Amino acid sequence: MGFRLSIKGQDNVELVEKNLETLYFTADTPHDSDARSTDLGATLTVTGKILTATDGQAVDDTIKLAKWSNVQAESADSYRDVTGSVIAAGQIVRQYSLPKAFVVDYTESFDDNEGVGHFSLTVKQKKDLLDTIKLDGGYDA
Repeated sequence: MGFRLSIKGQDNVELVEKNLETLYFTADTPHDSDARSTDLGATLTVTGKILTATDGQAVDDTIKLAKWSNVQAESADSYRDVTGSVIAAGQIVRQYSLPKAFVVDYTESFDDNEGVGHFSLTVKQKKDLLDTIKLDGGYDA
């Protein structure tokens, strides 16, 4: 199983299987509600590796994630089109498209044992555009 992440905006980001380790999609409503709440939220969290460019390889796009996480809320670029895909046996099992997502949380960590960094990115769909989220799957990658 592998994952892909595509982020379209002022500075596009493409991360592929070698970078990504996990992908979580969450549709969340308040847990204290006795009926279906209108206070719905949708988040996508991905974790992965920050890879070092060696032997003339291109630098991965993880630095662009860090930069996006610091874009001010007043900027139109704080919202981007995010697509996360889960791939198994040449099939897209799930594809989550959040067309107006913003960064909720971003972390990077490094240690000198593994020689590779790790990141975690959580994005959330803009609340007034929840009906534009697309959930697909079951077709060739």
